Amino acid sequence: MKKEEKTTPISYITGSATSMNHDGSNVSQYGVYQSSDYILGLQLESKTESEKRKEEDDTHQVKHPTSYAETILHIFRGNIGTGLLAMGDAFKNGGLVFGSIMTVFLGIISVHSQHLLLNCSDEMYRQTKREKPPNFADTVGLVFATASPRLRPLALPMKILVNLFLCATQLGFCCIYIVFIANNVKMICDQYFNLELSVHMIFVVVPILLVCMVRNLKYLTPFSTVANILMFLGVSVVIYEAAQNLPPVHTRAYIADWRQLPLYFGTAIYAFEGIGLVLPLKNEMRNPEVFQKPFGVLNVGMVIVGCIFITVGFLGYLQWGDDVAGSLTLNLEPGQIVSKLVQVAIALAMLLTYPLQFYVPVDITWPSLMKRFGGSNPVAMELFYRVLLVLLTFILAESIPQLGLFISLVGAVSSTALALIFPPIIEMVMAAQKPGRVTFYMVVKDLVIITLGIFIFVTGTFESITSIIKAFQQ
Repeated sequence: MKKEEKTTPISYITGSATSMNHDGSNVSQYGVYQSSDYILGLQLESKTESEKRKEEDDTHQVKHPTSYAETILHIFRGNIGTGLLAMGDAFKNGGLVFGSIMTVFLGIISVHSQHLLLNCSDEMYRQTKREKPPNFADTVGLVFATASPRLRPLALPMKILVNLFLCATQLGFCCIYIVFIANNVKMICDQYFNLELSVHMIFVVVPILLVCMVRNLKYLTPFSTVANILMFLGVSVVIYEAAQNLPPVHTRAYIADWRQLPLYFGTAIYAFEGIGLVLPLKNEMRNPEVFQKPFGVLNVGMVIVGCIFITVGFLGYLQWGDDVAGSLTLNLEPGQIVSKLVQVAIALAMLLTYPLQFYVPVDITWPSLMKRFGGSNPVAMELFYRVLLVLLTFILAESIPQLGLFISLVGAVSSTALALIFPPIIEMVMAAQKPGRVTFYMVVKDLVIITLGIFIFVTGTFESITSIIKAFQQ
């Protein structure tokens, strides 16, 4: 058997060293959505007692573990982006009072679902004695694979379904980034010459194609650091501008028309959709047991994130009313130096973040495709595949250039399933493995969350598509 050639790229979440084999798939990384299995594989390996003892001794050995404060910063990095800047548009579709209350409620539900996923992942790790804790898709597959015999055939389809939603979500983010960047570039360029938004998207996709040719996470890490600095500076200025000379509260709707509410839910869920980050962030901590404590990283970090979301959404809608845009950067005074700097900074931050979001669907789909289409030059074929995926996001962005509606659509379709539907399902399936663990409270709670997720999925998708059609007809 050919010995694997290993390099040491860096995790784009924490900068910790990782291991990868010759085809680029992760073999010992506590990273995002990684697995030693291919996308369609499910492993329940049997190991010798000595191997099990060795695994227990080596559990959670990370070369560069993160502290409590560092992990909270990573939670901010994963949740503050285009979703935050769209919260003004969310509050326009929800209203000042309804938006504030429901953002708190959705935040609590989202964090609870993240706890459910973490608990299931830990339990599957203990039961299956894997080399490392399972990721999101592996966790869902393993929960069904170890369930009652009648549910076990669903293990592989459920894992595939989760991976499909993960790919759809991440590619949706990439589409939104193209629309976001093009809108901000257009607003700057309109001061000098006027071009259609679609033309700006063509110019934007060129540098995106270039940065997406970087295959190794080690070389993407500096992009993430620069993007974080630019995003922090840009968001700070946006919040400051939104808080200047505010009109009276009574001039804005306390609760929006009921037909607009699904758009609010889609955007808010999109903003809170960071569930894919919680597993790798916990596994990279120096003391992972504090991640889920009452005053642990997850709860404290998400409380702060939720407060920022409410503040930005409330101030954005109060300041600009029905004129609030899908990104608050588009509401800044045109032609002002500060406005231009903010728009350039945040657009550049999104450009540098694109390849990091893009890495996830490539990492999920390419290993299985490489076996069929890799041929004698798998690197060239992977680069060609990356070009095709970037062009796919470009075509979708050109098709739906309405930033706020696009965000709501992605949130309703993909983010809802990952954040609100899968976690309660796997909690009930896992609890059913042992008699007496499925309580009445658990069933009612999980069914309420699933029902809410399906409601947002159906109504949000319908209203987003309807609004997009209306926008094209105008």
